[in-house]
Amino acid sequence: MAKTTFWNIIEKTIEKAGTPLSPKEIWVKANELGTIGDFVTSGKTPWDTIGAYCYTDIQRAGDNSLIIQTNERPAQFFLRKLSIKTDLDKVQKQKELEIAKKEKSETKKFNERDLHTMLVAYAYGDTHFKANVKTIYHETSTKSGKGQNEWLHPDLVGVYFPFRDYKTETLDIQNHLSISSIKLFSFELKVYINFSNLRQSYFQAVSNSSWANEGYLVTLNLDDDASLRDEIRRLNNAFGIGVIKLNAENIYESEILFPARINNGIDWDTVNRLVSENPDFSSFLRLISEDCKLGKVKSEYDKVLKIDELTKYIKDKGIKNSTD
Repeated sequence: MAKTTFWNIIEKTIEKAGTPLSPKEIWVKANELGTIGDFVTSGKTPWDTIGAYCYTDIQRAGDNSLIIQTNERPAQFFLRKLSIKTDLDKVQKQKELEIAKKEKSETKKFNERDLHTMLVAYAYGDTHFKANVKTIYHETSTKSGKGQNEWLHPDLVGVYFPFRDYKTETLDIQNHLSISSIKLFSFELKVYINFSNLRQSYFQAVSNSSWANEGYLVTLNLDDDASLRDEIRRLNNAFGIGVIKLNAENIYESEILFPARINNGIDWDTVNRLVSENPDFSSFLRLISEDCKLGKVKSEYDKVLKIDELTKYIKDKGIKNSTD
């Protein structure tokens, strides 16, 4: 008996599902529907191979390809033989409704702000940041005209102090030379990022992170689509905002998918405006000033939970990474 191949999986899965699917969806559906058969792979991202098969078929065979692409962002594929008798617009709208319903049900137990505790722990323990983090509550900001303060405030801000890493002699000479190794970070947090909200979320981070040394868009769940990653890469190259994906199973295995561009200077005009508009940001700067005077971190930023406390917190909140 012939072994199951990627082509078998692609054809049988799309035919059985009866709807255009992304490469990741083909793989997930194949496992759900049993069309994966006896197929075994050692690859960690078999959907990337599925995508390559689909693209290659379309490019090589042209109008005679077995596969057609029905959508670009995210990339979705369908069988040519089925497209003749299928109302693709109707199928696509129904699929979008089902996805929206599923996303809503998956995130109903927790909200965006519940993720702050996770980011606080990650940024504090990760060797790139080693940052003390503080939440900026938007509702405490000065009320202004409609749209005036929109996208001004990041969700969280962080500071790296060199006290733990540098010897006293190094800190002293930096002080004499008026050089500072302190770094300021800005974080915009989202529960889920896909093509429908990527640009709005990314430019929100661009808008409220311009003042910092490094700005990041942080998400718990990221649609696993190669074309989405390509779009993020283009935005990252153009605007420099980094992207972090949180890992709910082990927060310290969260990943910087795209590093932020480092701004050596601080946008003090924007900092001053943030101080004027938001008492939490003003408090954040006061904490930094107090700790710099002491030469040690004594101020109270957002609490960093111990590992067992964090594990319980994530479980109680029902926070988890999407498997799809």
